[in-house]
Amino acid sequence: MHFRFSAAPLLALAGYLSISCGGIVDPSKNTVESFSGAVQPAGARAHWFSSKSGEIQVKLGALTPASVPYLGVQWVQGANDQTCNGGLLQNNQFATANSTVVSGQIQSGAYCVIVYDSIGLSQAATYSLTVSHP
Repeated sequence: MHFRFSAAPLLALAGYLSISCGGIVDPSKNTVESFSGAVQPAGARAHWFSSKSGEIQVKLGALTPASVPYLGVQWVQGANDQTCNGGLLQNNQFATANSTVVSGQIQSGAYCVIVYDSIGLSQAATYSLTVSHP
């Protein structure tokens, strides 16, 4: 006895499930959050956000004083209580001004971007950054 199986109902179910779960967000529809702050010598500053699945891009903008060539930037899993104690996803010890310093795929969840002194600052450094995420 032979059974014929149509793939159409299976494809329709898969389509419905992907729509109902939110699916991956098109990067052109990402949210862009701006953060700024200052990093003290041997210090760090964390910025928390939540995201859907898609692509992330973190850009370091202004960095002052001009004598600071770069800072460190980490992308870390966070928690809903706005702590940054999850696993390290990416680390860029040499994040320069006006450049993309972290990028990749991101899953739904809570995250942090941490800006830190990676060069042994002699004075505080101020920065701005943008985080583009779904």
